[in-house]
Amino acid sequence: MEKRSSFSGSIGFVLAAAGSAVGLGNIWRFPYLAAKDGGGLFLVIYIILALTFGFTLLMTEVSIGRKTKQSCLTAYGRIHKKWGWLGGLASIVPFIIMPYYCVIGGWVLKYSLVFITGQGAAAAGDDFFTQFITGYSEPIIYNIVFLLMTAVVIYRGVNKGIEAISKVLMPILFVLIVGIAIYSLTLSGGGESSRTGIEGLGIYVIPNFDGVGVRDVLMTIMDAMGQLFYSISVAMGIMVTYGSYFKDGDNLLKSVNQIELFDTIVAFLAGVMIIPAVYVFLGTEGLSNAGPGLLFVAMPKIFVQMGIAGNILGAIFFLTVLFAALTSCISIMEAICSGMIDKGMSRKKATVTEGIIALVLSTVVCLGYNLLYFEFKLPNGAVGQILDIMDYLSNNILMPVLAIGTCILIGWVVKPKTVIEEATKNGERFGRKHLYIAMVKVVAPILLVVLLLGSLGVY
Repeated sequence: MEKRSSFSGSIGFVLAAAGSAVGLGNIWRFPYLAAKDGGGLFLVIYIILALTFGFTLLMTEVSIGRKTKQSCLTAYGRIHKKWGWLGGLASIVPFIIMPYYCVIGGWVLKYSLVFITGQGAAAAGDDFFTQFITGYSEPIIYNIVFLLMTAVVIYRGVNKGIEAISKVLMPILFVLIVGIAIYSLTLSGGGESSRTGIEGLGIYVIPNFDGVGVRDVLMTIMDAMGQLFYSISVAMGIMVTYGSYFKDGDNLLKSVNQIELFDTIVAFLAGVMIIPAVYVFLGTEGLSNAGPGLLFVAMPKIFVQMGIAGNILGAIFFLTVLFAALTSCISIMEAICSGMIDKGMSRKKATVTEGIIALVLSTVVCLGYNLLYFEFKLPNGAVGQILDIMDYLSNNILMPVLAIGTCILIGWVVKPKTVIEEATKNGERFGRKHLYIAMVKVVAPILLVVLLLGSLGVY
């Protein structure tokens, strides 16, 4: 078995973990939910949950990883032999996510090249996105390129691959997001439109309580909690795996706080980057776009309306999204390959094996928009096909189940002291210890069960 690698220091760990956390979910899901759920109301609830619910899950998973020095596949069994099945579940989640994430990453790569080559006007066409994803060869080619980009980093290992690329891409990503966010605030509508980016910012950050009832607040809480899964990469084996590379002598509590802060700031800035621009050029109606519609349909239309500057800004924007998608996909693939390595496989063989499996499954996902197209009604009422089914199964079912199991294991079976002792073994002060205990034992499991029931369409 290969000697287990580790990050060179806490900075490498924080940037790699933040790179995992800052992904497509921050950029296309967070702004939409914020706009849908009353702007500032969603932000306040999200921040409260990030400091409590999100902190609890993140601290738990990183501590499990560092304590066991194992990937998600084997770590849970080291914590308690009878709970090793959680490791299998934790490995299934990234295995399902990896193929369709590569497909979406391929879409981002396509749009990046379109804008870089000055063809942004074509991307704004009403049928451009649909014609692209329903094609037989082009989506598969871009998917393969994105998968290869990811696999090369994993192949190079923890230090020369994951840590090295994170130290380069994350600072660039942050600068680009800040730059686009500032520019978005300076926008103003032309012609009959008098809308401004500052007004769009107001829609984003000022709570809107018009017609808001108790049920609306509860649904906002569920949306914010669901977004946390996307935002901080918990319940998918990643943070356990990255935690296993975290050195014993480094400050775990400080690093988790930094990840939490960095991810929340980037998620907020993603909203500043997108919502004012969408509001200026498409009005409040444009804010109703979710998922791919926001990224691949609404945003190109906005950039085209900006003229020559729009093509340049579009190229920068999609490169930013590409970096975010790449760092997240790297962490997803590492969670899978690390488990293979812990089972005795070399890193090179694990990377090639998972790369081939992901290639086959991602090709099936691509064909789900043409040759293998069908529509399936999901329990939550949405209608989708192969990609949507995989996304629903991983994010709406398996991740809440895994998180519930993790809370029960730590909260009631091995007790919270397991995590607390790991987090404070170098003499650190656990400032939120009592909050952590209450969250992991009672509050978080209850919230997760409610979230799972909502995903199943119970209410």
